[in-house]
Amino acid sequence: MPQNEYIERHTKLHGKRLDTEERARKKAAREGHKQSENAQNLRGLRAKLYAKERHAQKIQMRKAIKQHEERNVKGAAEEKEPANPIPAYLLDRANPTNAKALSSQIKNKRAEKAARFSVPIPKVKGISEEELFKVVKTGKKMHKKGWKRVVTKPTFVGPDFTRRPVKYERFIRPMGLRYKKANVTHPTLNVTVQLPILGVKKNPSNPLIEVNVSDLGIVTASGKIAWGRYAQITNNPENDGCLNAVLLV
Repeated sequence: MPQNEYIERHTKLHGKRLDTEERARKKAAREGHKQSENAQNLRGLRAKLYAKERHAQKIQMRKAIKQHEERNVKGAAEEKEPANPIPAYLLDRANPTNAKALSSQIKNKRAEKAARFSVPIPKVKGISEEELFKVVKTGKKMHKKGWKRVVTKPTFVGPDFTRRPVKYERFIRPMGLRYKKANVTHPTLNVTVQLPILGVKKNPSNPLIEVNVSDLGIVTASGKIAWGRYAQITNNPENDGCLNAVLLV
């Protein structure tokens, strides 16, 4: 048995408590009181995030209830047997047909999948390599070979970044163009927060950055606090002097 399944192993060896089902039932019954208490006592940004999460849960619950109701809906009412004979291709039209919720469920899943990968700015102008890098010719013997490049656009380096020796440095990242924080706007809460940048997903044709959202208190579906989320850059940092982005929720 795997090492992390010690609870299942203990249950198989020693069994369960006699009141296990009763304790589980009481815990499930207390969930409603716990949710009500959180809704009344939470304040500030955590209250907004909790209300948004509860709103999404209620929408999913209503969708599930509607799908269960659609299964029992009959498309046509039952009719009495006609006096005149009916052709074979018209027999199915008179019979009641049960509406299936499968098509609506597939449509909802497709819409959710499309919304997950949608970004605020669908098309972004690409940057050529000549515009992004500037050739530098240094050294006495290497003045004829321009093998060094200076980055002319805003760039990101991690907190543990260390420059290579000048002799072996291929790309030069100027200190004035390095960005470590971004002004990230939450689209649903309409709140702008300055968050540290964790990394860059793709640049420059689709500028997506990963920011640290642990201070916002965003919780994943499993109940864990989200650490990093992607955000799309919405401005030109080289012209504005700052980095503005929209959080992809």
